[in-house]
Amino acid sequence: MRFRWDWLRPVVLAPYVPTIGPVHPSVLTEDLFTDTLTAASTDRWFLRYDKDIRWSDSKAETVLVESIVHRPGETLIPALSRRGAGMIKVHLYGIEPSSVLAATELAQKLAADHGASKLRIVRFLGPESPSGRGTRIQLKDFRTTLCIPPDGPVRSNDEWPAGVRDTFADFAEQMASDGFVFLSGQMRAGTVGPVLTAVSDSRVAGAIGPMEIRRDAIGTPQLMPQYFGVLPEHRGEGLGRLMWRAAMHWGQTNGAAYQLLQTEVGGPSDRLCRSEGLTSLGFIHWQSA
Repeated sequence: MRFRWDWLRPVVLAPYVPTIGPVHPSVLTEDLFTDTLTAASTDRWFLRYDKDIRWSDSKAETVLVESIVHRPGETLIPALSRRGAGMIKVHLYGIEPSSVLAATELAQKLAADHGASKLRIVRFLGPESPSGRGTRIQLKDFRTTLCIPPDGPVRSNDEWPAGVRDTFADFAEQMASDGFVFLSGQMRAGTVGPVLTAVSDSRVAGAIGPMEIRRDAIGTPQLMPQYFGVLPEHRGEGLGRLMWRAAMHWGQTNGAAYQLLQTEVGGPSDRLCRSEGLTSLGFIHWQSA
C-alpha cells in the first residue's frame, strides 16, 4: 500500500515516523512513511538512515502493514516490538473524537494475535500545544548559530590520562540504568565514536556520547542521539551544560547540520535544552491500552 499524503499530512502534528522516531521536518514526506512498510517485509532489513542500525544487525520493531487503518482524519499505524515479551504500539495520527477508542481496540486485537504482553497508544501534539506532556522533540540547528567550545573539564575520554579514563567503568556501573554499561562495552570493543567525559577529582563524573554523524533520508548529515548523564553527587555543578556545549561544538565542527533530541517534559535535559534555545517540534505522549 501507499499512504495518501492529503489524508496523512493534516494529522501529523509532530515529525515522528513509526519504527524510525523523530525526523527533521524537511524530511517528513509520504515516502518516509512508506519506507517503513518496505522495511517490514523482512525482520533483518534496516532502512539506511535508521538510527538503530548502529546497535544491532536486525530490526526489533516492524510495522504491521496489513493492520494499518488509513482514512481521512485518522491513520492508525501499528507496530510490533519483539523485545522482551513483546509490545504492540499503535501510532495514532488523528483528529476524530473516536480515534483513541479505535486505536485501543486495534491494539488489544493485535496483542492477542501476536502474543504481546504490552500495549501502548502513541499520540502526538504540535509544538504550539499549551498542554504539551510526555516527551518533547527538540531540534538543534547547527547552521543558524555558532557553537563555542566551553571552558571546563570536558574532553574525549581517550584524551584523559590512563588513570582517569579507567574510572569510566565505575561511572558506567553507577549509571547502569541510563545505559552506560552497554556503552562502556561498545567503547572497549572500539565500535563507537568518541565519548566526551567530564572529570572531577580525577574521576569521570559525567559523559555524553558516542559522538557520531550519519546522513538522514535526504542525505543531510545528522548528529546522532547520545547517552547523556552525570553522577547524582555531581549534579547541579554545571557539568551537564559543559558536556552539552562540548557535544554541540563537536557536532558543528565535524559537519553535522542538526541534531534531534527527545526529552522528558519538565526533566533536567528538557530544561537544559530549552535554556539553550532549541526549537520544539512537538510532543509524544504514550499511554497504556
